[in-house]
Amino acid sequence: MLKDITIGQYYRENSIIHRLDPRVKLFGTMVFLVSLFVADNIFGYIIATLALLGVIKLSRVPFKFIVRGLKAIVILLLISVSFNLFTTPGTIIWKFGILKLTYEGIYNAFFMAVRLIYLIIGSSLMTLTTTPNDLTDGLEKALGFLNKIKIPVHEIAMMMSIALRFIPILMEETDKIMKAQRARGADFESGGVLRRAKSMVPILVPLLISAFRRANDLATAMDARCYRGGEGRTKMKPLRYKKGDGIAYLVYVIYLGLIVGANYL
Repeated sequence: MLKDITIGQYYRENSIIHRLDPRVKLFGTMVFLVSLFVADNIFGYIIATLALLGVIKLSRVPFKFIVRGLKAIVILLLISVSFNLFTTPGTIIWKFGILKLTYEGIYNAFFMAVRLIYLIIGSSLMTLTTTPNDLTDGLEKALGFLNKIKIPVHEIAMMMSIALRFIPILMEETDKIMKAQRARGADFESGGVLRRAKSMVPILVPLLISAFRRANDLATAMDARCYRGGEGRTKMKPLRYKKGDGIAYLVYVIYLGLIVGANYL
C-alpha cells in the first residue's frame, strides 16, 4: 500500500497533467465520461481511444499501473457482458434453450465492456495525477456557486478529503487485523460462502471500533483548533488559472465536438 502511494505521488509530480488546474482535470474527466455515453458507433470510440492514449502518454503513468484498477470490476464486467450477449434480441447466431447469441448482442456487449473499462481508466488517471488536497480544492472551487443556495460546499469537500485520506489507513488497519487473527488460528479462505462471511466478523468488529476511534480523535482535534467551516478561511495555495488551462478547455470542446460529429458518420 505504501509503495503504491509513493508511486502515485511520483507520477503526480512528474507529469504535464499535474500542472493543470484541478478544476480543469475534473471538467475533463466529466467530459470524457459523458463522451463515452454520447458515442454510439465505432468512429466515436476510436476518437475516445486516441484521446485516452494521448492523456496516458502525457501523464507518464505506465499502462500496467493503470490497468491494475480493472481487477475490481472483473465480476461486474463479466455480468454486464453476459447479460448483453444473451438477452439482446436480434439475428440469432447460436441458441441453446433460453440462451441465444445474436449479432446485436455481441455488438452491445463489446461496447459495454469498452465503456466500463474506459470509465475506470479515465477516473484512475485523474486520481493518479491529482493529489487529494488538489482534488477537494478544485471541487470546492468549481461548485462554489452552490453556496448561494445554502449548500455547504466546503463541508462536503472536507468530508471527501477526509474519506480519501482514511481509505489507505483503513486498508492498512484491515491488513494488520487479518494478520493478527491468522496468528490466532483464524481461517478466512476455507469453507462455503456463509462460513467465509462469518469468519469476517472478527475483522469487521475491531475495524469499526478503530474507525470510530479515529473519527472521534479527528473531530476532537478539529474542535481544539477552532474549526468552524469554510466561512472566512483562506488557502495557502489558492487556485488560479494559467495559459495551459485555457488550452485544455479548448481541447475538451474540440474533443466533444468530434465525438458528437462522429455519430453522424
